[in-house]
Amino acid sequence: MTDEEKNEQKEEKLEELAKSYDASQIQVLEGLEAVRKRPGMYIGTTTSQGLHHLVWEIVDNGIDEALAGFADEINVIVEKDNSIKVTDNGRGIPVGIQAKTGRPAVETVYTILHAGGKFGGGGYKVSGGLHGVGASVVNALSTKLNVEVIKNGQRYYMDFKRGKVNTELKVLGPAAEHEHGTIVHFWPDPDIFQETTTYDINILTTRIRELAFLNKGLRLTIEDLRPEEPTKQVFHYEGGIKSYVEYLDEGKEDLFPEPIYVEGVEKGITVEVALQYTDDYHTNLMTFTNNIHTYEGGTHEAGFKTALTRVINDYARKSNLLKENEKLSGEDVREGMTAVVSIKHPDPQFEGQTKTKLGNSDARTVTDHTFAETFSRYLMENPKIARQVIDKGLLASKARLAAKRAREVTRKKSGLEISNLPGKLADNSSRDPEISELFIVEGDSAGGSAKQGRSRLTQAILPIRGKILNVEKASLDRILANEEIRTLFTAMGTGFGEEFDLAKARYHKLIIMTDADVDGAHIRTLLLTLFYRFMRPVVEAGYVYIAQPPLYQVRQGKMQRYVDTDEELQSVLNSLQPSPKPVIQRYKGLGEMDASQLWETTMDPDYRRLLRVDLTDAKEADQVFEMLMGDKVDPRRKFIEENAHYVENLDI
Repeated sequence: MTDEEKNEQKEEKLEELAKSYDASQIQVLEGLEAVRKRPGMYIGTTTSQGLHHLVWEIVDNGIDEALAGFADEINVIVEKDNSIKVTDNGRGIPVGIQAKTGRPAVETVYTILHAGGKFGGGGYKVSGGLHGVGASVVNALSTKLNVEVIKNGQRYYMDFKRGKVNTELKVLGPAAEHEHGTIVHFWPDPDIFQETTTYDINILTTRIRELAFLNKGLRLTIEDLRPEEPTKQVFHYEGGIKSYVEYLDEGKEDLFPEPIYVEGVEKGITVEVALQYTDDYHTNLMTFTNNIHTYEGGTHEAGFKTALTRVINDYARKSNLLKENEKLSGEDVREGMTAVVSIKHPDPQFEGQTKTKLGNSDARTVTDHTFAETFSRYLMENPKIARQVIDKGLLASKARLAAKRAREVTRKKSGLEISNLPGKLADNSSRDPEISELFIVEGDSAGGSAKQGRSRLTQAILPIRGKILNVEKASLDRILANEEIRTLFTAMGTGFGEEFDLAKARYHKLIIMTDADVDGAHIRTLLLTLFYRFMRPVVEAGYVYIAQPPLYQVRQGKMQRYVDTDEELQSVLNSLQPSPKPVIQRYKGLGEMDASQLWETTMDPDYRRLLRVDLTDAKEADQVFEMLMGDKVDPRRKFIEENAHYVENLDI
């Protein structure tokens, strides 16, 4: 059969499926009750995270149309009033009467929970939206929602208020020739999202870009009409996740001319893997199922890791590059690797604490088999590159064995076990990690004040002296030889790197408390680099915070105020009576505060201000750490030259 005949056959099949996608395929599982009363049960939270989740529920519907082969364009617009409009060029939601409800199918989709074409009605073979709760919840949690369907040569319209029908389905008029799709416009309800109803364009852009990488050929657009000069970005990657790996590795030295790309279909499961090695020490492995980022991994990740380790060891033995009893571990062969594993599964089963861990056993075997076959052939066809991969693994193996010896020596000397906590740690009395906080404090002087002023029930203090090792430039054996880092690993109780276990975290708040000067900022960056590279789940879980000590204290009579900037200081001084003369104290370091001052300004949960460290864009974070802390000087110099003029009142 020629390519032309295959394309004709494909088009005929799609046309047949399009015709069969009607109201009978919309299956009703349950009603919409209690969504507004208990929104957290349906979208996880009513914070900013839940607000953005509404967008993904609607975008997912367009993605599902793309996965089924009927859409190739999705447009997201943040309107001036902070409402969201999502347009796709799919088949359009069915508008016929749904048999069970006796109402138009589009109305059913937006007013009844878990009503849609993804629950066995034959509308979709693979769906990314099953992790969510669909359009009905977006409708329920919006003050109003309008939906326009372009289908069957007509434009249909209806709208809702807080989940209830406001305007019955009606025909607006004829559609343009070949025009089809769905337009959804919704306004989040401030009564539900009391923290904020303002969308963060960076969060939206990051996910839209990611979806474009995960669905090659799909064009996604994000527009923000709120600024004086509206912005528009278009993401379209014919290379798919291969382009994603190239994007993640920008600025790094690659081992291959271009990423290895594997794609295959087996047992109805589509598997895509893109892989590259760099001169880095760190592993960057991202896995997805039906476009859902499986942060906790799962069976597809396990299948990929097993295949990678087996194939490299098999090739090395056949090529006599390993000694008889020598074997590279999974950790060895993944050092310096950037990989994206994306599968499309017709019936994904998720597990884990956040439902982002894949549990399907068939995903393990299919991913293993699909990747192993192609990767094995690639190594045989490219012996020079294969040798580089194995040499890199051998170097990693030597460093791992050295680190193991260092770890064993360390355990004998001071213990990397929770039963033998470091002596400099002033631990809290509670054993409940949810209320326990670990303050990492710069300097023994500030550490002493913090120990005296703290709440002993909930707050532990760990003083660190000077600047810890820059882990961006160090191998694991050097890292474990650093006493300050060993002490921190021990205090946290989670382990590190490959052995890391978030469930063992002894504290759910990890607070970096350093001086407000250049050295303090450097120490903070070194600590954040350590957390990001070796304890990243702690950052992703939202456990890492930065304390905000004040810059000045102003006293006048019985009045006492703490301020953070010179501008704020001037404002306070301008508001005071001329006499008596105010006393201004400038805090150059935490050590200048006594225990009570440190408590009331920086440690008291009722009055302190903490900055939570967030990984909205892991790729950007990776690049920043590489640029600030890596070996290459030129990018760092360029960054300093471009940003130096933003720094005011530099305190050196």
